[in-house]
Amino acid sequence: MIAVTKQGKRGVCLRRPVGLLMAFGSMLLLAHVAQAAPRHGLSAFGDLKYPAGFKHFDYVNPSAPKGGRIVTVGTSGLRSFDSLNPFILKGDAADGLEMTFDSLMVRAHDEPDAVYGLIAAWADVAADGRSVTFGLRERARFADGSSVTAEDVCHTFTLFRTKAHPGYRLSLRDVEKCEVLGSLKVRYSFRGENVRDLPRVVATLPVLSKRFFEKHPFDKSGLTPILGSGPYRIKRFRQGSFITYERRKDYWAKDLPVNRGRWNFDEIKFLYFRDHTAELEALKAGELDLREEFVSRNWATAYNVPAVREGRLIKGVLPDDRPSGAQGFFLNLRRAKFAHPKTREALGYAFDFEWTNAKLFYGLYKRTESIFENSPLKAVGAPSPAERTLMEPLRDALPAAAFGPAITPPVSDGSGQDRRLLRTAHRLLLEAGWKRDGNWLVNGRGERFTMEFLITSPAFERIIIPYVRNLKLLGIDASIRLVESAQFQRRLKSFDFDIVAQRYVFSLTPGVELRAYFGSRAADLAGSYNIAGIRNAGVDALIEKVVAAKTRADLATAARALDRSLRALHFWVPHWYKASHTIAWWDKFSRPEVKPPYARGVLDTWWFDQRKARRLQR
Repeated sequence: MIAVTKQGKRGVCLRRPVGLLMAFGSMLLLAHVAQAAPRHGLSAFGDLKYPAGFKHFDYVNPSAPKGGRIVTVGTSGLRSFDSLNPFILKGDAADGLEMTFDSLMVRAHDEPDAVYGLIAAWADVAADGRSVTFGLRERARFADGSSVTAEDVCHTFTLFRTKAHPGYRLSLRDVEKCEVLGSLKVRYSFRGENVRDLPRVVATLPVLSKRFFEKHPFDKSGLTPILGSGPYRIKRFRQGSFITYERRKDYWAKDLPVNRGRWNFDEIKFLYFRDHTAELEALKAGELDLREEFVSRNWATAYNVPAVREGRLIKGVLPDDRPSGAQGFFLNLRRAKFAHPKTREALGYAFDFEWTNAKLFYGLYKRTESIFENSPLKAVGAPSPAERTLMEPLRDALPAAAFGPAITPPVSDGSGQDRRLLRTAHRLLLEAGWKRDGNWLVNGRGERFTMEFLITSPAFERIIIPYVRNLKLLGIDASIRLVESAQFQRRLKSFDFDIVAQRYVFSLTPGVELRAYFGSRAADLAGSYNIAGIRNAGVDALIEKVVAAKTRADLATAARALDRSLRALHFWVPHWYKASHTIAWWDKFSRPEVKPPYARGVLDTWWFDQRKARRLQR
């Protein structure tokens, strides 16, 4: 997920369990809009594209046939898995588990933030926004045939608030209680002033079986499948090798408007490979049906094979209208060596993106500048008057640079060793208190400035080695540490690293999840998404302004103020992005005429085409 590089790697995107956190909440925001009556859907600022009684989403084919299977690879970046519990900190969970669980409401991927009823037929947000009531569908069932009840909803909340991954607990911290009002009616109550996002958080949590977890410990990592109510169940798996899901033909919600035309494959299988090269060879050999290419060199050169020329193996570029997100080398600010902001700023001058893009990426990328890259929430130029109004009371807490033009990465001459930029970097390091001792920089105690890049694939070395070369010219003893996936995850969760490559993607309506990624309270939580360890009272306050925004204009203002403030902290060395998916697949699938703008849409909207498959076998 992290990069399309000549010899790069997909990298780690914190998809375990962030993929589920995003799927069940982080990208879906609801507002405390006064409700005249219960509604079939909710959105952050009250507008819904689809009316009550709508038949299906516009980006599906409601007549898509069911059947066939697809064999693919996950987008988690993991090379193995050892758990089927995606909700806790322990273990690396398998790809695709989100398909086995239903939530009260589900995202429409052609609206910025709207959700519509799944387990819940309706939702009623109180006029003051301090509670939301859901009415459950009587026919909702778990995969064993047992009913989904309000007791299950509230028990799930208790589990997530007390035992789940810290990201869930942070999102639920202002959810005061869950009350069972009847077998099919539940009410959540909230505390505090910034309650806009909380109906979204609870509406998009997976609903788990209370009875199941009376017999199985929730907080234990393991390979026992969790009972769900979603469109798929686990059919077979081999730890670290593959996992196969089968479509539930008795799925209770298959004919609901939010599911019509979706979940068409009878089987979805995820294979795990040691590296990108093995994946690509498996695709060419027909072991894989579809694969998203994250290595730009491969995309440019490795698909010159007869199957592609003959049109049997298709290279497709699918537009991606989602914000491209924050991708870069994240520094561990918990370490004293990165304490001075000028040190962190200097590291950005040593990375030559222009050379990297031309020589390694075939010019396929643009430079990432913002945590809300490729979206209207990105800060540009000097703060607007409205942004200044939010920022001025926080001047003592925010970096001074936040009040000037938005920080952007330096632009090199493309030589790979831009002397002008390296001189600037060296000056900043000296101003930060580092001193030269022969070839190396040392601090006041004579300790050498060392810096280790933690990676899980040798493919990423081609990007980092030129960067390391420039850092050594500056006197920084930089190195690369290659570890296997499980060790990488352990070190990431315990913050045992200097610098790692990461990517975060936020929705067009960000909210409480920002606390987990950039808030001070998350900085020292084991497994936190605040990888950099950012602790800044001004940033905390601006996050709350985003959360409290009552209009989309107010949201944009607060998000831009937050964006420019974070960028001024120099907590990362920004990477690159492209607003598209580069995907190769064997020509045995069909897809809707319209792609959902805010999702890839492959697994849930494509279908197996028998006619194409027969033609492919000739």
